[in-house]
Amino acid sequence: MIAATTGVGLLLVAAPAQAQPTVAEIESQIDEVWAELEPTIERHNAVRQDLAAKKKQADELQKKIKPLQIQIDLAMDRVSEFAARSYKGGSPSVFNAILTNGKPTHLADQLELLDQFARRQARDVQAVVDLKNEYAAKKAPLDDLIIELTSTEAQLAAKAKEIDAEVDRLQDLRLEAYGSTNTLGSLRPAPCPATYPGGAAGKAVTFACAQIGKPYVWGSAGPGSYDCSGLTLAAWGQAGVSLPHNAARQRQVTANVSRDQLRPGDLIFYYSGLSHVGMYVGDGWIVHASQAGEPVQMRKIGSSVHSYGRPG
Repeated sequence: MIAATTGVGLLLVAAPAQAQPTVAEIESQIDEVWAELEPTIERHNAVRQDLAAKKKQADELQKKIKPLQIQIDLAMDRVSEFAARSYKGGSPSVFNAILTNGKPTHLADQLELLDQFARRQARDVQAVVDLKNEYAAKKAPLDDLIIELTSTEAQLAAKAKEIDAEVDRLQDLRLEAYGSTNTLGSLRPAPCPATYPGGAAGKAVTFACAQIGKPYVWGSAGPGSYDCSGLTLAAWGQAGVSLPHNAARQRQVTANVSRDQLRPGDLIFYYSGLSHVGMYVGDGWIVHASQAGEPVQMRKIGSSVHSYGRPG
């Protein structure tokens, strides 16, 4: 009997009187479960990227604030020292000044200068404090967001255990259906790419084709394994084009093209939630990291296409 996992997954209970599921039925179950798993994986990738970006922003902002804090500390030290000297030596200083200068007007001039200096110091300190408060105001919502993202990542880390357990279960199902033999057929059933586009796209598509046969590992962007958006990210990275590790976000940063405009290197996005992406390699074929248990491989474009995008 195969027990159901917590979280995503299907309740698969094999009653003793029922016949063992066929290979087609098992593959259908695997596809159905994967349709639930892949959006979760892509959300996990997006949150990891968000967290890293926000932490970098916070570090950069902290570096900007630190010199201001030093200025504030130095200015406050100067003012405190001046105030202490004035308090402790007030009357004797006045008397000594009169004796030294001989004329009270000289003392008045000196006190006026000191007063102006103190006011200037106060203005300088206030200006720095205002700047510091401005930065602190900008940093406060960033800190809140980091706390939120960290909490979300912790939740997804727990979810990752469920994903791993479900991936292992799917592997067991696949082994139950096929044993240890390779039933996927040829991973490269046609030339890859069909035609070489040259330029940046040429570098990207050549790299993607070279990854055929490497295993699917969710959250991975190479070099030894990939998930769907990790493969396209790594491929276009070879051409100097940066893509996020998330299919939906890759769609956002790529130029829209129609199906009849497709050329090798373009990206093909699937499902209404944009939870899967593959790379077009020509003649109706794509290279993609499809799901756990299946290596990077070629397949026809197929159905459930959402849209097409061109990086660069």
